[in-house]
Amino acid sequence: MPIKTFRGLIADGDQDTIVLHTNNGSTGYRIVKFQILPVDGNTAYEGTVQIFKIEQTAVPSEIDMQDNTLLAAATIQQSISTQGGFIDAVVFDNEIFNQDIYIVHDEKSAGAGAAINYYMELEQRKLDLSESTVATLKNIRNND
Repeated sequence: MPIKTFRGLIADGDQDTIVLHTNNGSTGYRIVKFQILPVDGNTAYEGTVQIFKIEQTAVPSEIDMQDNTLLAAATIQQSISTQGGFIDAVVFDNEIFNQDIYIVHDEKSAGAGAAINYYMELEQRKLDLSESTVATLKNIRNND
């Protein structure tokens, strides 16, 4: 199955839209890789990047794994001291979706406002009518 890659630089408090929808909803996607990386390796950093199935009205400051619109979450902590290092954690759902997705960034470190890089691989697949209907209905239900 083809893999589509997306990468970008997202500022603290911003939201990026990855446009995936089609007129008939017959193309589905599944996240197979999601990574984040600070812009500057010589700066202390602590941040979170999340991917949602619906547009966010505000960038969440916490990760809520019970949120059924959350597709993926990544955290990163980078220290420049000799005791510190680079720590990251990434979790993503195996769900198939056929609509646009939304990436948000919340940065917590002392230098708030820093941007972060993200990289994502999506597995693309053709959906039959029933799969397409289920994915579209899930999206409609999430937007209510």
